[in-house]
Amino acid sequence: MRRFKRSLIAAALTATVVAGTAGWATGDEQTAVTGPPAGTAAWRADHSLGRDLPDPATAAPRDVAAFFAGLGETRRHELAARHPLVVGNLDGAPVPLRYEANARAVAAERAAARARAADPDLPRGERERARALADRYARLLAPGRQILAFDPRGRGQLAEVYGDWAAARRTAVVVPGSDIDLASFDRAKDRYGTPAGMARSLRAEMTRQAPDTPNAVIAWAGYTTPVGLGLDAATGRLAQAGAPRLERFLAGLGAPQAPAVFCHSYGSVVCGLAAHALDGNTAGDLVLLGSPGVRADSAAGLRTGARVWAVRRNDADWIGRVPHVELFGLGHGADPTGAAFGARVVPSTGARGHTGYFAPGTESLRSFARISLKFSPSGD
Repeated sequence: MRRFKRSLIAAALTATVVAGTAGWATGDEQTAVTGPPAGTAAWRADHSLGRDLPDPATAAPRDVAAFFAGLGETRRHELAARHPLVVGNLDGAPVPLRYEANARAVAAERAAARARAADPDLPRGERERARALADRYARLLAPGRQILAFDPRGRGQLAEVYGDWAAARRTAVVVPGSDIDLASFDRAKDRYGTPAGMARSLRAEMTRQAPDTPNAVIAWAGYTTPVGLGLDAATGRLAQAGAPRLERFLAGLGAPQAPAVFCHSYGSVVCGLAAHALDGNTAGDLVLLGSPGVRADSAAGLRTGARVWAVRRNDADWIGRVPHVELFGLGHGADPTGAAFGARVVPSTGARGHTGYFAPGTESLRSFARISLKFSPSGD
């Protein structure tokens, strides 16, 4: 009975402590963006090829890949021009075609935002928000950016590739935690706490360690994340909505070698729920860092074909104060860094705080690069 009371108290504490990268702000309940991308109805109604196009809601990424492999270049580009939001987010579609489609989709959203910003009939505050959004879209259209997924619905979702995906021999994917969306994807503040900052830092370290090995890293913010401190961060609701999106995304990459997947904070909950669907072809390694738990009691309980790693927390990481329990839907379970969990442990010497694990010069970043490069993390 005493043990039950302790667990109940711990679960209550979890509801008030678990958060993502925002720290101690009050949380707001979010509506998860799920289902196929915007524009799917028009895509389904398109019979210009004399047959049904693969349904974004049901077609497996391998079937999507086979469909596009059977099309000529002209047909591919025509579909991307007519249905940019679908093609740009269609897992299994050729990566360069997704870049092209998403550039079109972002440009269309920028034009719409600029029109709202110039509309004198709109309130001033709404025009200012539209102007800020147009500027954000303009930055996404900067030369050299490779947008692999773009969904303007809700707070906005995004995935970006750093490096030449087609030429890469070693790859990685970063899955971020709370408070990440279109606005915060590559914010200047808290540089190594953003998916863009994490991915760039990891790629730079991979290049430093193996300059002759082509590499690429993806920053994936393709799910609705919790905002601040609240029940969204303390429960698995948003992670359950995001896990299938991560599964499909990884299955559709067609990477030459399975990427290492780095799961930060609440992102590790998403990865934990997706882990059972990840085999040696979709994810070679699953690296959990700053994790509140992954809704499994052990690495074996994840039932994944990927190797499971857990990053040793630094003393300044507030996530260490989160009770590692799961009760009545609150909390995310066992501590992945605990010996009983059974994950391979990654050192983090030099890292500071909840978002410092990708900072240059840290042992954690050095180890992340070695894992991604298929080296032994303990080696030089």
